[in-house]
Amino acid sequence: MELRQLEYFVAVAEERNFTRAAERVHISQSGVSAQIRQLERELGAELFDRSARSVTLTVAGKAALDHARAALAAAGAVGRAVDEVTGLLRGRLTVGMVIGCTLTPLFDALAAFHRAHPAVEIALLEDNSDRLVEQVRAGAVDVALTGTATLPDGLDALTVVGERLVAAAPAGHPLETRRRVTLRDLSAHPLVCMPPGTGLRTVFDAACAARGLRPAIALEASAADAVAGLAARGLGVAVLSASMAAAHGDRLTAHLIDDLDAPALLALVWNGPRNPAVRGLLTHLRRAFGMSGPAPA
Repeated sequence: MELRQLEYFVAVAEERNFTRAAERVHISQSGVSAQIRQLERELGAELFDRSARSVTLTVAGKAALDHARAALAAAGAVGRAVDEVTGLLRGRLTVGMVIGCTLTPLFDALAAFHRAHPAVEIALLEDNSDRLVEQVRAGAVDVALTGTATLPDGLDALTVVGERLVAAAPAGHPLETRRRVTLRDLSAHPLVCMPPGTGLRTVFDAACAARGLRPAIALEASAADAVAGLAARGLGVAVLSASMAAAHGDRLTAHLIDDLDAPALLALVWNGPRNPAVRGLLTHLRRAFGMSGPAPA
């Protein structure tokens, strides 16, 4: 019995199709079939019912599946343990990034990590913050940079930015010259915001709900530059973080929202550094974001 046979067995069981399994493990369908047949001969039992259009597990196959997965996981753990001792990192990391992110420290960290560990393949996934957190929980994403109102329960997290929200009004708008702006003031005007599922919007919606306010969101955009650009053209007042608005000070006048003290957070989120590559990336992320000390364990 070989590990590759177990890998092919698990692939067919999960894909329920020999052709898709072959594509997944990057060999021919005939090669997968031959290895599965050999495994069945060694075990003395058929693992799949091939009589229907989709392949299903037999009773013996169901009994074997969890053990096959455990054997493959154990083999992977052996390799990671040796890599950790020798300092050699390989494998694949999936990094999540909130939509519209333009933070150069994240890109600097990825570049530095790639130079230090070129054998690790990096995949970058862009999504809204809520979905990224769920994918971290599910193990589909290793580390994610998310916008949030509060750090998620049950996950490791590290705040990299925490900023109050501002109302950014275009030239000639009634709010442009106001000395102070409240949530109730904002509710009297059309607004341009980031969409639900982003940390900034979560903070804003929660504060409005707590005061019984239902502001009119005229337009939504995922990128800060787009929100600012729409507001600058008179389509509404932009709700942004202080640093986001500062980049557009030539065309928008920003006011701290007087009765909204809760900051919008930008945080790194992960579900425990389960392999050396995750720990290595966290070290580079802390360095890029100017945080001293070792990477979180």
